[in-house]
Amino acid sequence: MPAQCEYDADVLIIGGGIVGVSTAMQLTERHPGLRVLLLEKEPTLAAHQTGHNSGVVHAGVYYALGSLKAEFCRRGAAATYDFARRHDVPIERCGKLIVATNDIELERLGALYGRCQQNQLEPQWLGQDELTELEPRIVGRAAVRVGMSGITDYPALTQAMARVARQQGVDIRLGEPVKAMFEHRTGVGAETPSGLFRAKYAIVCAGLMADHFARMCKVELDFRIIPFRGEYYRLPASKNDIVKHLIYPVPDPNLPFLGVHLTRMIGGYVTVGPNAVLALAREGYRWRDVRWSDLSEMLEFGGFWKMLKKNGGSGLTEARNSLWKRGYLQLCQKYCPELTLSDLQPHPAGVRAQAVMADGSLVHDFLIRRSQHSLHVCNAPSPAATAALPIGAYLVEEFGKHFDLSARTRSEPHDEVDGRTTE
Repeated sequence: MPAQCEYDADVLIIGGGIVGVSTAMQLTERHPGLRVLLLEKEPTLAAHQTGHNSGVVHAGVYYALGSLKAEFCRRGAAATYDFARRHDVPIERCGKLIVATNDIELERLGALYGRCQQNQLEPQWLGQDELTELEPRIVGRAAVRVGMSGITDYPALTQAMARVARQQGVDIRLGEPVKAMFEHRTGVGAETPSGLFRAKYAIVCAGLMADHFARMCKVELDFRIIPFRGEYYRLPASKNDIVKHLIYPVPDPNLPFLGVHLTRMIGGYVTVGPNAVLALAREGYRWRDVRWSDLSEMLEFGGFWKMLKKNGGSGLTEARNSLWKRGYLQLCQKYCPELTLSDLQPHPAGVRAQAVMADGSLVHDFLIRRSQHSLHVCNAPSPAATAALPIGAYLVEEFGKHFDLSARTRSEPHDEVDGRTTE
């Protein structure tokens, strides 16, 4: 790099999922005239986690009071409904039922009901008869109804945010995979096949690649991203009217994921899922998707083995049900007994980027780290799509606290750069 050259942007954003695009949009709303450049490696926005989820607008049922998850989700649901309606994105507030089918689940359901009350979600307790009246094809001992939950099209929501961002001057470039990123005294650089992009600061919303970028920017790396594949089935068109609500089982608090549920999709059909299977590649949407470099990184990380020791039993059960369709079906039949094997038709899977700490613990809340010139979203678990607007606002606020955006960088020179860190 020459000793003096102009920056390509004031702020570089890595990642074109809903969190990255929301952040770009709100950064330029808060700081008009700021030059923001967003780089996305895929030819479309929302290509990975944003475009491969259940489409649920979460209310915040499961999250501890005072956690970022609980706060972001509560605010995010309201903001998502408002933004979608203002920008003509399909959205529906259909409500969620969490269904208990045995004594243990009844006890856990009572605890969830209390948490819903703490989080001001106005839950409704339903006895068996009330559940049957509301959803005659669902069976259970009791249920909790949360009316704020709904469904939307998150890729369409991301595109709407991108349109607003572009109108505000954000330069969004697709098909620009960042192969290397580095920091120096006065800024950051990102190398793609198109060349070197320079900025004074960066916000990294890289999802499945979050730890790679953190390492490049010398962020403390006491965690790794471990990919979990969530597999779905789609019900036949004859069962599009099987439920009016989203139907969830009562989750086991000892397990990290919510369990297989029935989801009304915004397209009018119904899906079943997801499970949670260890993926063999960061973008391993199928069993045959194997990337040896990703596997090697997992196997070399001590926290991975500690995680397996803590959660190995449930992991084996998930893998068995993934490979044995009848086991998957049995999870659904607990609360929807009419389903048969022939009802479980193929549907695209998703991959969840799960941060795991060195002690093997799963990071359940948002994890945000920073370096000298960059801010990194290192863990953005569900409900990140629902909460994308408040997450973006939070990142913009944190960015303003730690980085000086008062001066523009159009003609400010770079230092000579050496010692780059690459993947």
